[in-house]
Amino acid sequence: MHLAYPAVLAALLFSVGLYGVLARRNAILVLMSVELMLNAVNLNLVAFDVWLRDTLHAGQALTLFTIAIAAAEIGIGLAIVLMVYRNRGTSDVDRLRDNAETDRAPAAGDEKAEAAA
Repeated sequence: MHLAYPAVLAALLFSVGLYGVLARRNAILVLMSVELMLNAVNLNLVAFDVWLRDTLHAGQALTLFTIAIAAAEIGIGLAIVLMVYRNRGTSDVDRLRDNAETDRAPAAGDEKAEAAA
């Protein structure tokens, strides 16, 4: 097996995931795009492990750790997204950012300026 085939597939998967992270507005789709990027990394780890004929199979072991961490990340990420959706009514990343900027408390100097006006 040539190393180029899985490497090109991993590059395509990573590119699609990166596009999804940068272009999507829905938080769940952003999490799915991050998962695509992690799977591209896993594919590279396994491909290079097979290509190098590592006797310890370090690439496959790192892939198992990455899968476990990704499962924990998606569980916590979905819990956070569901909690934000319940509180704000939307999972749109841009609207959440706008809400965070407008919901800030006024500073001490702002109250004095409003009182003087």
